[in-house]
Amino acid sequence: MIMVPVKEGENIERALKRFKRKFERTGVLKEVRVRQAFIKPSVIRRKQIIKAEYVEKLRREEREG
Repeated sequence: MIMVPVKEGENIERALKRFKRKFERTGVLKEVRVRQAFIKPSVIRRKQIIKAEYVEKLRREEREG
């Protein structure tokens, strides 16, 4: 559970902003989206390989040019 201590006299909007930042860092929403549908391990692996190739291509182009 995320806890955000609110200091006395602190603006509630500022505390809410801190809560939102903490919530985003935990990655809860990202995991919920991932768990909405089952993705086969082979598909996940294929996507990772494609992404790795793309990143490598970008790095290679950056070094060359």
